[in-house]
Amino acid sequence: MCAQKQTRRASVLVLGLVVAGAVVAPASPASAAVPGLVRIAVTSVNTSADFHSATATCPAGKVLTGTGYELNGVTGEGVVDDLRPNGGPATAPTAVTVGAYEAEAFAGTWSVTAYAICANPLPGLVRVSTASVSDSADFHSTTAACPVGKVLTGTGYELNGVTGEGVVDDFRPNGGVAAAPTSVNVGAYEADATALNWSVTAYAICANPLPGLVRASTVGASNSLDFRSVVAGCPAGKVMTGAGYELNGVTGEGVVDDFRPNGGPATAPTTVDSGAYEEDAFAGNWSDTAYAICATA
Repeated sequence: MCAQKQTRRASVLVLGLVVAGAVVAPASPASAAVPGLVRIAVTSVNTSADFHSATATCPAGKVLTGTGYELNGVTGEGVVDDLRPNGGPATAPTAVTVGAYEAEAFAGTWSVTAYAICANPLPGLVRVSTASVSDSADFHSTTAACPVGKVLTGTGYELNGVTGEGVVDDFRPNGGVAAAPTSVNVGAYEADATALNWSVTAYAICANPLPGLVRASTVGASNSLDFRSVVAGCPAGKVMTGAGYELNGVTGEGVVDDFRPNGGPATAPTTVDSGAYEEDAFAGNWSDTAYAICATA
């Protein structure tokens, strides 16, 4: 009888130790959705030339998840014609080229900065593109959608054949605060009437699904000021892989001068600043929306 009690007591003691160990064991930390995320910047020469271009390339071993740009010193008289990630439907992008023209003759010196948002390689990362029809219509629009099963991490565009006479009005990722984006819509107007045939290309940077991926947005004030700026930020605990913007109510008379992710060569971006000018005097009220594509940090 005593031996049976001792055996039962020992079994209970061992079981208690096992349960206690299970309770106090530390949980494994959640892995980052986009490890190694940073922002790289490259600025072109500063001259009075009509066209400026800069390419920002990711550090060796990293890939491009998103893009950005900034026009410096031209205050509404310059338009970005190219925001073009490299890569392809079977190749991960690693760089972005930004090309900008003067919309009107501008005597001052100016430059363009290209921003590349880069991370350690992501599974399934590719760049897809879709071009609109090419004709002389005042407005062109097209949507680049990720392949089935992939999500949108970043965006790009290219205006073809219009050389400084076209402005991008819509650069809008889909998705929402509880939905991962999967496509980007690009819409562009003629800034000044042109008889040229032209088109717009939308670029979508896509990867296999990422933990916590959502699209955040912020709408600026609607008024008739010449300049406005708005910042979209990621929710707490998330980092920004890419971004977009949208001009509301200005239909070809507004240009986004700044499309600037924060962060740096050792810091992950978490916000994007979208700043826009009137390209020609515009009496109506208008606003600017900034979009941030965000994933778990």
